[in-house]
Amino acid sequence: METTLNVQGMTCGHCKASVEGALKKLDGVTAAEVDLAAGNVAVTYDEAIVTVDAMKEAIEDQGYDVA
Repeated sequence: METTLNVQGMTCGHCKASVEGALKKLDGVTAAEVDLAAGNVAVTYDEAIVTVDAMKEAIEDQGYDVA
């Protein structure tokens, strides 16, 4: 499954690494790719293992808002 989440507050490479790293630590997430220009992250995941809400929480724990 793939979804794209709109993330507010990402402005630099550190932001990109922080969001991607938090998502990739979740069981069930196989890929996460931030697009800073678009302000979103594309996530490939197994919906039987991880929920979109869990992904949003992981991003918010890094200090970013998910729209």
